[in-house]
Amino acid sequence: MRDDSKPAFSYPVKVGHISANAVSFHLSANEAERRALANLWNVDEVLSLDADLQIARWKKDGVKIKGDVAARIVQSCVVTLEPVEADISEPVEAIFVPEGSRLARQAQNDGGEMVLDPDGPDIPDTFSGDTIDAGVVVSEHVALAIDPYPRKEGVVFGERIESSAADDKLPNPFAALKDWKKD
Repeated sequence: MRDDSKPAFSYPVKVGHISANAVSFHLSANEAERRALANLWNVDEVLSLDADLQIARWKKDGVKIKGDVAARIVQSCVVTLEPVEADISEPVEAIFVPEGSRLARQAQNDGGEMVLDPDGPDIPDTFSGDTIDAGVVVSEHVALAIDPYPRKEGVVFGERIESSAADDKLPNPFAALKDWKKD
C-alpha cells in the first residue's frame, strides 16, 4: 500500500543526478515543516532541525546517504507536564537500492530461514522510481532518537502507595450467604 500524502519534511533527490563522488548539502526545516514534524512526532514543538549530509552512489545501482542531524524539541515532562527542551544529535546512514535489486535480498540459510546479524549492517532500503527523499531519512532518524519519557531535570516521582497482602485479598463471595438460613 502506498502513502501518497506529502511528508512533513521533504528533500527529494533524483537518483540519476547522483555521482560516484559524494556531494555535501545542508537541510534545514522551515516553520511550516517544524509544525508538521511536531504533529508527526507528537511533541509540543520542534524548535530546529538541521542536517549536514553527503550523498553518493553505492555499488553501481544504490545510493548512500551519510551525515549528522541535529534537532531541538520541546516535550511535556511525564511527571509535571511542564515543557522540557531536548537536544538531539544523531548520525545518519542509509543505503537505498532499486526495487528488485539483488543487494536488497535477505541472506537465508539452507532451511530457508533469514540470517540476521544484530551487530551487522542493516539491509538496504528499496526505492521505486527515480527519487529518494533525504528529508524523510532525516526525520526518521530524529524520530527514533526522541525520548519517549522526558523528565524535567531534578523531578522525581512521589512516594508510591503500596497495598498490603491483606488489601489485595478479595472477600469471599459466599460470606454474605453464611447468615442467610439462620432464621
